[in-house]
Amino acid sequence: MKTSSLTRRKFFSLSAASATGILLAPKASLAQAPQQNNRPPALNPDLVKEFVIAGHGNLDRVKELLAQVPGLLNATWDWGGGDFETALGGAGHMGRKDIAEFLINRGCRMDIFVATMLGKLDIVKAMLTAYPELIHSKGPHGLTFLHHARKGGDEAAPVLEYLESLGAP
Repeated sequence: MKTSSLTRRKFFSLSAASATGILLAPKASLAQAPQQNNRPPALNPDLVKEFVIAGHGNLDRVKELLAQVPGLLNATWDWGGGDFETALGGAGHMGRKDIAEFLINRGCRMDIFVATMLGKLDIVKAMLTAYPELIHSKGPHGLTFLHHARKGGDEAAPVLEYLESLGAP
């Protein structure tokens, strides 16, 4: 039987590692650890840009591209200067409820600006009650909540009234 001896040096190195939150695994354990590099390759940037642009007003193209590349659903395009946008975001500020609903029904990540355009007063109220400073947030291209509410038309009128009552910029 082989016993492991714990020297003073090993003890202190293990104590220091555990005190800093760094625990070293034996080499055999590292080899058995699952690899984190099994991600699919990055999406083609031109395809992402095309999908985001289609989200602004071309439902047929959104459906076609999403059928070809499901990973586009939450893809984000960087227009520069921190102006990131998804196809859903484009649908939101253009008032394209059909595109927004299609994407959301496919599992797209919802955001408060799209909820505003869709007239989802309960969602908007809950978010702004929990985080009142969000009222100063801007959506894609720096567009405000009021812009999104106006794009929502009659269905978003109660949200527009609520935002105005809060003094939304």
